[in-house]
Amino acid sequence: MSTVTVIIGKSGAGKTASLRGMDPAQTLLVQVVKKPLPFKSGAWKHFHPENCPTGNIFTTDQAATILKIAAKTSRKVIVIDDFQYMLANELMRRSDERGYDKFTDIAKHGWEVFTVLSTLPDDVRVYLLSHSQEDENGTTKLKTIGKMLDEKIVLEGLVSIVLRATVTDGKHEFSTRNSGADTVKAPMGLFDEERIPNDLKLVDDCICEFYEIAPASTNREAA
Repeated sequence: MSTVTVIIGKSGAGKTASLRGMDPAQTLLVQVVKKPLPFKSGAWKHFHPENCPTGNIFTTDQAATILKIAAKTSRKVIVIDDFQYMLANELMRRSDERGYDKFTDIAKHGWEVFTVLSTLPDDVRVYLLSHSQEDENGTTKLKTIGKMLDEKIVLEGLVSIVLRATVTDGKHEFSTRNSGADTVKAPMGLFDEERIPNDLKLVDDCICEFYEIAPASTNREAA
């Protein structure tokens, strides 16, 4: 099965910027919210079947479409950016609905994204980037749409790796160890340091080495 990693953090903490070292030819980026990348990104192109068939950026907030794209691509790294808006956008579209069924549906769609992405081939790495929030106990966790969803499922419980993007004195880093007040976790020995640069390439290299995943070929056909 694939390796799914969650990266949480406040807006501006460096989650999206961490993609700056990734190889666009081997990375599929799904933007739940379309926005410019926060680094020079000439090699990153929005997919278009006619104008840019080898583009690696797709924009969608539909769970089913995300899963379809992820299943079809030959790229070995899949990044879902602003995952929390997949949940929030569906809630807003269904805001006129009465009752609690919509919360069950949204929870199911979040669960499906996490669980189905984890069933991709063993050499695929999936990174879910999401805003963070503090719950009523002061724990920093993945941002959802509130208690109605959190009572049904704890999304971080579906993965083995959760990192937290932080900024201290202007320095952007990823926290790799649980502080006692967040949901950060990683297998023992995956990371040597408690804090590492906010560099997704570094994280991906560590995961490949830890799980003995061979580097992706540079001549695979991109989708």
